[in-house]
Amino acid sequence: MRIIYSLKTISLVLLIFFIGCTNQSHTDMNQFDSKEAILARIIPPVFNDKVFLITAFVDGGDSATNWKPAFDKAMAASKTSGGGRIVVPPGDYFLDGPIHFVSNTELHLAEGAVLKFSSEPSFYLPVVPTSWEGTLLYNYSPFIYAYQCENIAITGKGVIDGEASETWQKWRDIQRDDQLLSRKMNNEQVPGEERIFGEGHYLRPHLVQFYDCKNILIEDVKIEDSPFWCIHLLMCQNATVRGVKFDAQNKNNDGIDPEYSEDILIENVVFNNADDNVAIKAGRDLEGRTIGRSTKNIIVRNCKLLGLHGIVIGSEMAAGVHNVFVENCEAIGYLKRGLYIKSNPDRGGEISNIFFRNVKLDKVEDAFFITSFYHKEGKGHVTHIHNVFVEDVYCREATAGGIVIHGFPEKKVHNIYFTNVTIEKAQIAFDLQEARNIIMEDVSIGGQAGPPSWAQ
Repeated sequence: MRIIYSLKTISLVLLIFFIGCTNQSHTDMNQFDSKEAILARIIPPVFNDKVFLITAFVDGGDSATNWKPAFDKAMAASKTSGGGRIVVPPGDYFLDGPIHFVSNTELHLAEGAVLKFSSEPSFYLPVVPTSWEGTLLYNYSPFIYAYQCENIAITGKGVIDGEASETWQKWRDIQRDDQLLSRKMNNEQVPGEERIFGEGHYLRPHLVQFYDCKNILIEDVKIEDSPFWCIHLLMCQNATVRGVKFDAQNKNNDGIDPEYSEDILIENVVFNNADDNVAIKAGRDLEGRTIGRSTKNIIVRNCKLLGLHGIVIGSEMAAGVHNVFVENCEAIGYLKRGLYIKSNPDRGGEISNIFFRNVKLDKVEDAFFITSFYHKEGKGHVTHIHNVFVEDVYCREATAGGIVIHGFPEKKVHNIYFTNVTIEKAQIAFDLQEARNIIMEDVSIGGQAGPPSWAQ
């Protein structure tokens, strides 16, 4: 069934709106952890009292131009000592290459400390295990990278500056061949050790990536000028990202991307990103379905949203995304889309038990959007999207769609619940295609109607 409301003003007050079958209950929550149970498991790491002052690891006179050797030595010292805290005092620190973490280590950037990374690609070789847009492969090292570590942290009010806008960012215009090659390797199940990119290829590295790590804290730092995604939590467990600030205006500068990860808390973050603020992912296409490690138990709360899209699930989500709680978040400027769930029939997988509560949006293009046919591409593996709850959401203006849900004929989006949702103004109030059991209570789009007028 296709229903499109294109009136400029429409009010639905105390309305129960059913499409298709209506005899299903909200959902059986017994199979999912509660928000309180998730929070009880998310515990930031604790470190020993050993302090490693970065300035103590300077050898010779090259620190003004390259601090990478000092960071390498500080990490080695932490590993030898069983962990500790690497402290970076105020100042500018230029690095000809990445920082590679070791377990049981906190990297503390004091207020006034600025890490600035070189734009010379050869400094980020040899290639390391990583991923790119949902496909596992070998590529240039992320600028701050941890692989199979535990008990790690980046803290302090310093700045991590990727210095990418005039260099790495230009690779976006020449990445297409490598982008398609990575997807081909994914769907043809090319062995991982043969998926070698790096030199001669143009897939931009991440700024911060923690891969197959657990017990993580990223707190208070500021992220600027990333070459690609800013913070990527890949196959991670028990992570807190708190109080971080972003000013990342390059293309594909997603803020925080949990992927194949679980038990993640994102709170009190101030976003200002040229792409998604939070993008919850779970792998691409055949590889994602084969790995089958869903991203689940994600809490996003008390965040300020600004950029391209606010809270996003997808589009790389083939292993599934479940049990996401988004609460008490507020836009502080324009967003193209506020709350956005996207997939296509190349992905497959399932998206379920998603909760949006107490979210305030300002001016957007679309306030709430679900699509099973992202970019109108893909075939054979339609995503099952259901059990999404939207409660206490306000939007000042949607220049395009207020509530848009586009399912797929073979697998309709279903069981989507809206309660106490107000969109003051929208060009298109509703566009519901291949959707069923869309239930609305106390929903107002385009203003509220008064009592009926008297006959003259």
